[in-house]
Amino acid sequence: MNTKYQRLFRREGDDGHFWPSFTDLLTTILLCFILIFITMMIIKSLQIEEMKRTIDQIMGVREKLVNEMKEEFNDASMGIEVDEKTGAIIFNTDILFEFDEAELKSESFEFLNEFVPRYLDILLGSEYEEYVAEIIIEGHTDRNGGYLYNLELAQERSYSVAEYILGDEFPYKNIQQHLEEKLTVNSKSYTDVRTDENGEYSADDSRRVEFKFRLKDEEILNRTREILGD
Repeated sequence: MNTKYQRLFRREGDDGHFWPSFTDLLTTILLCFILIFITMMIIKSLQIEEMKRTIDQIMGVREKLVNEMKEEFNDASMGIEVDEKTGAIIFNTDILFEFDEAELKSESFEFLNEFVPRYLDILLGSEYEEYVAEIIIEGHTDRNGGYLYNLELAQERSYSVAEYILGDEFPYKNIQQHLEEKLTVNSKSYTDVRTDENGEYSADDSRRVEFKFRLKDEEILNRTREILGD
């Protein structure tokens, strides 16, 4: 009888040892998850810091580009304007085209021969070229006529400029290959008209061509900055 009860008690005792072991296992798993979570948070924090540095670097490049554009083209005699926020070069279409025409005026070739090399010397210089994703020639019109008519007119004007600076008559052949890799043309019709000093719509100021640049991954970086709250 004693042997029987001894076996029973021994079995119950053996079963009791199972639960502490199982609890230890759960604790170990939980600690592993905590360590993994902490590690992931540290990695994420490092990624965010790296992302911030990248954003600051890209934004610093834009700021430097804008400043250099302003210094290079501060001569009002050329009839152009530098957008202080984006670095876009803005000039009235009267410099290049007759009213309501998309064919370049004869005197515009000399203007482009002077402007384009100076512009690209900055934009595609060794310091900035790796950051520049796209160079855009963008046409704008006044509100005269319908939207589609002006869309086509602004596009044809942008194309006329691109056609000349990429064509056989342009004297600076060494920069054409760089342009082909990055250049696009665009039309905004009259969707982005300009105002005068009194804030009133100005047809003269609205008729323009802009040389713009886009930096690599700029849209993603801007969105990331918004997410990070900087």
